[in-house]
Amino acid sequence: MNSYLLFILALAPILWLMISLGVLRLPAHKTCTVTMFSTLVLAVFVWKMPFMTAITAAVEGAAIGLWPIMIVIIAAIFTYNLAVHTKSMDIIKKMLSSITTDNRVQVLILAWGFGGFLEAVAGYGTAVAIPASILASLGFNPLFAAVICLVANTVPTAFGAVGIPVTTLAKVTGLDVSLLSYNIVLQLAAFIVIIPFILVIMTTRSIKGLKGVVGITLASGLAFALPQIVVAKTLGAELPALIGSICSMATTILWAKVFLKGDEGKTSKENSITAKEGVLAWLPYILIFTFVIISSPLFPGVNEALIHIKSSFKIYIGEGAKSTTFKWIATPGVLIIFATLIGGKIQGASFSEMMKVFIATIKQLTKSTITVVAIVAMAKIMGYSGMITSIALVLVKITGKFFPIISPIIGTLGTFVTGSDTSSNILFGVLQKEVANSIGVNPYWLAAANTAGATAGKMISPQSIAVATSATGMIGSEGKIFNSTVKFCIGYVLVLGIVVYFGSFFI
Repeated sequence: MNSYLLFILALAPILWLMISLGVLRLPAHKTCTVTMFSTLVLAVFVWKMPFMTAITAAVEGAAIGLWPIMIVIIAAIFTYNLAVHTKSMDIIKKMLSSITTDNRVQVLILAWGFGGFLEAVAGYGTAVAIPASILASLGFNPLFAAVICLVANTVPTAFGAVGIPVTTLAKVTGLDVSLLSYNIVLQLAAFIVIIPFILVIMTTRSIKGLKGVVGITLASGLAFALPQIVVAKTLGAELPALIGSICSMATTILWAKVFLKGDEGKTSKENSITAKEGVLAWLPYILIFTFVIISSPLFPGVNEALIHIKSSFKIYIGEGAKSTTFKWIATPGVLIIFATLIGGKIQGASFSEMMKVFIATIKQLTKSTITVVAIVAMAKIMGYSGMITSIALVLVKITGKFFPIISPIIGTLGTFVTGSDTSSNILFGVLQKEVANSIGVNPYWLAAANTAGATAGKMISPQSIAVATSATGMIGSEGKIFNSTVKFCIGYVLVLGIVVYFGSFFI
């Protein structure tokens, strides 16, 4: 069949997702399920994928959608729901208000700094779910809380989950991880500085909203960007987002406490919280941080012990099938649940109370579960059948020497479909490297562009949007959120394409 016709047919499910969510505003759990079955039909009848092979691809995707992806969403919302139940969320809100009552600064601290930190240590939706739920509890419009956290959760995803997207890209392409990391931060550095300004403007719906907070906004971005550049160049992929986010949070809080005056920096005068009360309120989150860090590759002994608690078996039966591995302890969702249960018990909640909250959380996320399972199943079918390759190869053929302009768009496409920067790198990393070699461009630069572009796709991925609606109680509003984030995504990836294109002449 003609490659251009295959290109159009392969693109059809993606275009339908965009139209159904953005124009028709259909509920995500319905449209993603329909799209998944439509993709299966295309794979079988157009790409000649055996029926049972296609079914097993979908089952593998569904299983991964449940574990580790959906379990981390359930865990994150469980942590928040239990904090509401134990009243510790009231203390957290008071503590945040004691730093500042300025919504713009709260967004910089929670959506940008804290969200970046959660992405760095855990990933899998925690960076959207937890900050969005806290912002909503602080009185932010739930729809706005969802959108602002999706926009903020872009550049941190490049080095999310302790650098897994970049280390995976290095493995599949055979490129040096440190040099690859450095190329990625060079492409994203300006965005890391600019995005905090965009978040402030979004918060006030006007560029005039920057008045009085230009200094703290600039400091918040630079404190994230500069450490990332240094760490990526010297240490590789594991720590850039972690150190950058911590520096950004610390700088933003310190600036708010020391330099902001008047309305911009005023604090609540009704706070009389002791250190013990504060630590107790934040204890589940402190334990989440502790458990995730200790079980990460930063502590090889613990990490090696925990990652061996796993099950591996083949689900997909097609050509190139590999075993799917499920880590039962060393996965963010389980660690978050353990941390929340321990923290909740110390806060005074009984086991039966916590189980009631947990079961209620699962029921609350039923539609989100359907959405995530369907979209990951669809991604697996598209990947295994060759549909994704059909799209990429035609884009390469059309663009030729100008391919660097669309190089980030391919990364964006991968994340839109799969919901994962890592998966996008697996799908397209080798393609980017091969095209770079064929057109005489530095392969590190285009491989990096795939990761940089993939960060843009996070804000429009149905999987990410499902996390955001779950966290803010806005399930059914996926179309509104998609319409809000897609314009930022388009601007982001177009500017990035220009950066990559002109950078390809010098790097």
